[in-house]
Amino acid sequence: MVHDVTARPSPAARPRVEGRPPQHERSRNRGSRWAAWAFLAPVIIYLVAFYAYPLYRNLDLSLRHYTVRSFVQGDAPFSGIDNYTTVFGDPTFGPALLHTLVFTFASIAVQFAAGLALAVFFKQHFPLSTTLRALFLVPWLLPLIVSASTWSWMLNSDSGIVNWSLGLLGVDPVNWLTSPDWALTSVIIANIWIGIPFNLVILYSGLQAVPAEVHEAAAIDGATGWQRFWQVTFPLLRPVSAITLLLGLVYTLKVFDLIWIMTKGGPTDASTTLATWSYRLSFGNLLPEFGPGAAVGNLLIVMALVFGLFYIRIQRRQAS
Repeated sequence: MVHDVTARPSPAARPRVEGRPPQHERSRNRGSRWAAWAFLAPVIIYLVAFYAYPLYRNLDLSLRHYTVRSFVQGDAPFSGIDNYTTVFGDPTFGPALLHTLVFTFASIAVQFAAGLALAVFFKQHFPLSTTLRALFLVPWLLPLIVSASTWSWMLNSDSGIVNWSLGLLGVDPVNWLTSPDWALTSVIIANIWIGIPFNLVILYSGLQAVPAEVHEAAAIDGATGWQRFWQVTFPLLRPVSAITLLLGLVYTLKVFDLIWIMTKGGPTDASTTLATWSYRLSFGNLLPEFGPGAAVGNLLIVMALVFGLFYIRIQRRQAS
């Protein structure tokens, strides 16, 4: 029997045209893209509604001359950078910026150091360590209005427990909240107390991820406990430490309610930060200054972005 060598190959054996996937693959890819957009849609809507639009409105506020009437009617005239010029020329700007930096860096430095020490301490797993670690979370779990009110009572010049304790030691009472020399220190102390549990939780989780074999190898090589911490534990904890410091920095920059409840930025602006000044300009005066208040808020956003970009650069340098 003679076979026909010119017979056409079956459709399954035909080569596929390069650059054009089959119809069923195109349909599947299109369905995958629609599914991906469906999952992304809630996130995109949330970011636009609660981040992008408020940022746009705040920028618009800072570039217009708003009054109460124009704020309601929406016909405020465009003023360019006049609000920023007003803010930079205000005598309150310099002290407020300095207080913001002192409050932020003093708070996160002590919070991080105390949180790291406590994390190493609780890593030992002694009896009741879990219970004590849970108790350290109480300042973080309390509403800020409760924490601020409690510290206001404790630091009261006449009936506060702090001055009562100092009196037992023969120390003269201190005007913690009413003295320009102590007002900023008082809110820093309260903020440190609130922020230590956050650092404890994050750093303790980071310590849990450090392999025990590394410590054992260092101990076999003769390293002391202090050497093992600085040369083994702390370098391995660097990524967790960096994100802890960044989150603490961004959070502390915008602290408002604690300072406002305890001192309202006083006395004589001794504890005024950019956050409290922005609120006072916008809502704390008889004639609100929405434009300058929004400009101060935008300055806080720019500061947070600068620190965030600085963190990303450090992370990339460490990775390379």
